[in-house]
Amino acid sequence: MDHLYIRLAWTNIKNSRQFYLPYLLTGILCTAMFYIMTAMSGNSGLQDVRGSASLQSVLTLGSYVVGIFVCIFLFYTNSFIIKRRKKELGIYNILGMEKRHIMKELAAETFFAAAVSITTGLAIGILFNKFMIMLLYQMSGLSTPIQFELSVPAAIKTVELFLLIYLAALLYNVLQVRLSNPVELLHGTNAGEREPKTKLLLSFAGVACIGAGYYIALTTQNPLKALTLFFVAVVLVIIGTYCLFTSASIALLKALRKNKKFYYQTRHFIAVSGMIYRMKQNAVGLANICILSTMVLVMVSSTVCLYVGADDELTARYPAEISIRGFCDERPAYGGLEKEIEDVIRSNGRTITKKSSYSCVETAALYNEANHSMAFPSDSERSFNNLSKISLLYIMTKQDYEADFNTTLAPVSESEIAVIGTPVYESSELTLFGQTYAVAKSNPAAIDTENYLTRGTEIEHMYYIIMPNQAAMDEFFTYYKAQSSETEPRYSYHFNVDIDGTKEEKLACDQAVIARLNSIYESNQSSLVDGIFGEYREVNRLDFYAQNGAFLFLGIFLGTLFLMVTVLIIFYKQISEGYDDRERFQIMEKVGMSRREVRATIFAQVRIVFILPIITAAFHVTVAFPMIQKLLLLMNLTNAKLFACCLAGTILIFSMIYLLVFLLTSKSYCRIVDSKA
Repeated sequence: MDHLYIRLAWTNIKNSRQFYLPYLLTGILCTAMFYIMTAMSGNSGLQDVRGSASLQSVLTLGSYVVGIFVCIFLFYTNSFIIKRRKKELGIYNILGMEKRHIMKELAAETFFAAAVSITTGLAIGILFNKFMIMLLYQMSGLSTPIQFELSVPAAIKTVELFLLIYLAALLYNVLQVRLSNPVELLHGTNAGEREPKTKLLLSFAGVACIGAGYYIALTTQNPLKALTLFFVAVVLVIIGTYCLFTSASIALLKALRKNKKFYYQTRHFIAVSGMIYRMKQNAVGLANICILSTMVLVMVSSTVCLYVGADDELTARYPAEISIRGFCDERPAYGGLEKEIEDVIRSNGRTITKKSSYSCVETAALYNEANHSMAFPSDSERSFNNLSKISLLYIMTKQDYEADFNTTLAPVSESEIAVIGTPVYESSELTLFGQTYAVAKSNPAAIDTENYLTRGTEIEHMYYIIMPNQAAMDEFFTYYKAQSSETEPRYSYHFNVDIDGTKEEKLACDQAVIARLNSIYESNQSSLVDGIFGEYREVNRLDFYAQNGAFLFLGIFLGTLFLMVTVLIIFYKQISEGYDDRERFQIMEKVGMSRREVRATIFAQVRIVFILPIITAAFHVTVAFPMIQKLLLLMNLTNAKLFACCLAGTILIFSMIYLLVFLLTSKSYCRIVDSKA
């Protein structure tokens, strides 16, 4: 008997290969992709390269996303197949097979699908794993030798996950058969044929959710708030999309039906009436396509932008090639240290193209707009939730500001200060920690509001307080130390240098500077250094490219997975609806509708269904543009024009792929529906 079920299952798979072949291919690809991502995240070779922490964290996140997504997708695909099989299973039941026999036959089919998908997928994953690591290394700028590695833990995780998925699919199929009688099974493929009702409340809920999501995307200005609110906006837009496709689409079609001039035309009559009856089951599929398309557009465009703009990000995060910073109790005189660094740079054959050094007092203050004063914030006011009320202050001399920003300020008299910052300070005086100063009006008010020091926080106010000379600065610092509640108010010292040379030459020079600073520490030359540390652009370049390369790899990897899912959903949707609509179009031909009119009606209906998701997805990402740009600021990408170009290019390429899928699946739909094909 068991051999009978196995033969029957194999025969059914062969006879239903139009449905099973895409299902098996999907299972194979999902298995391979999950194994590759899991194996790469635990690859031992990654632990020995620079940027390994960034790479492995991104890849681990990717493995979780792939795992969750393949569970949902394979279960969705299985539910489609069992729906198409219900009529066949009902016939088995009527012909005398008991439900327990049908369940055994389904178990045999699931066993075949699981065995083929897991074994073939694992084999492909193992074979292509090294190639994918090579691709990742190429994107990340790594040159470490790559050894072939079979990841046993990744293989075990893959087998366990997919066995659970196929077991869950089998339980779902068995439940469908067990809870249905033969008549319900026979008519299972026609479920959802009743005319759906217009649900105004659901339509209003959809509009409200999408409106709220759009409002968050368009009004959120702070990058950190954008990070915390992004997922809220995404969830709202997803819910709203499902609601609108489920309810508003039906309301729109019924409104078109009431328009007699539009409705009573051959193509419109057939397309609109058919879509109304199909929309109940169409809506979820269309919403899935729309959301997946949106995910592909956002993921690919943002990761490509991060990778292409890596140099811009690096420069934004490290404005100088070599940046030395330190803290001390009195105003520093670091001429000896600067000479040491300059000597190391010149001894490495590099030329200094730009340099600046200055000292300042960096502190935070709570601005009171009513009396134009900045005071020390209390401990509760320094809390994370109140950062938006805090002003970040850099207090320095006019000479140091001009040297650092390579600019010339208007004169500042002995009794005045200049206040340069964002938002513009417009009062004629400022009380700074209890001491009142007149504010010079003739100085510029604009500064870099995307300073990397504040980019990842909710601090929105940043000011440079410019003292007229060093004597005024010393007087302020003495007063500041007496008033400050901090244990050790200190000066902050900055020495920034730009050098010429190739990336390799700059890296060698950076490493020589690091070695010299370390030797100064070891020899305890306190006259030269006091709490000094440095930041080096070229030293950190590899980390930037490793992280951005990993993001690009993950974006393309997941984008390919989501695109594959989108294509398969479209394919199954077209095949399913083709079989559902075939009898209806055959009747229309029999009552006098020409074959040309049938094809025109089919194309019009399919075109409308296909256009809706891609237009909605493009609109979603366009509205989300400002919020995604704020998120990219957290990754140090300030080039909005580059992101706009990447997004436009991604939409164009995806639309071309989408059009190709439309043409191919439309032909399959027409072949099924056309009775003379």
